[in-house]
Amino acid sequence: MSKAPTQDGHPKARCRTRNWCEYDRALITRGDLTVCISPDVAWHAAKGTGKRGRLPVFLDAAIQCVLTLKVLYRLPLRAAQGMARSLIWLAGLDRLVPHYRTLSRRQHSLKVAISCHARGGPLPLVIDSTRLKMLGEGEWKVWKHGVDKRRVWREVHLVIDADSHEVPAVEMTDHRHGDGEIVPGLLAQLHPEEQIGIISGDGADDTRGVYEASAARGAALVVPRRHNGKPWKVHTTGAVERNESLHAIEHLGRRFWKRWSGDHRRSLSETVMSRLKRLGERLSARDPVRQVAEVQIRCAILNTFNAFGMPDIVACTRPKR
Repeated sequence: MSKAPTQDGHPKARCRTRNWCEYDRALITRGDLTVCISPDVAWHAAKGTGKRGRLPVFLDAAIQCVLTLKVLYRLPLRAAQGMARSLIWLAGLDRLVPHYRTLSRRQHSLKVAISCHARGGPLPLVIDSTRLKMLGEGEWKVWKHGVDKRRVWREVHLVIDADSHEVPAVEMTDHRHGDGEIVPGLLAQLHPEEQIGIISGDGADDTRGVYEASAARGAALVVPRRHNGKPWKVHTTGAVERNESLHAIEHLGRRFWKRWSGDHRRSLSETVMSRLKRLGERLSARDPVRQVAEVQIRCAILNTFNAFGMPDIVACTRPKR
């Protein structure tokens, strides 16, 4: 079977999965409904704290569980309430179900818990962004009949662990903010004691602010130069490493620099972007704050699925031309 050629004209390398049995069981586990609502999750808030005002009935974990059902199965709030009620009844649990109005109100102030597995050693991170549609017509209709209504997207900026494919940090903006402006805030979401080995990004991250933020975390930044990028003065933070990269790209070529610096690992972000959009290419929430919670829940779902198991794919011998 012929393979599509790559940019250098050579056929793509054949790949195989070495842990197919374990990955097959992980794919089956993703359909388990107890992933969203588990008997071990704390559900109701404590009664009586000595503070003034009405106390919340449900913990944030309970709200996140029901909203996870909503995001995972693309349900309206009322249908998510009904599905959670039926699951709790089938499981025989003595729990109340949040009303759909409570879900809508609590989503505005929800602190989503994005679980990540702790690993030893510095983390190799990849920073990239994609867009999710908030308002407008579908792509097929626009291609077939043209644009009739205004279309609006939201920019989703992700920090991706290149080894585990987990998403430890996420940020949402509109089109008026560049990618380089968001990187310091993304790194601030990580634990201060978390060690970062290398940060990979695209040409939009080739800014002084990104170099300063990565240097503050003790991480090496690997980004290609921007269009018509010029060397920086030596006293600028990260100028020595950046100027060396510019020199290597200019004299040895971008392809050699990618292999030498490890920039090719940045393509792993496209896999995470694809998995994120399989949960829906359109945001159901209209409020920007609720949209942030919705995207954070999507990232929490991806991290949960990763914990079940990921494929161990290795490249075989590249076929001859």
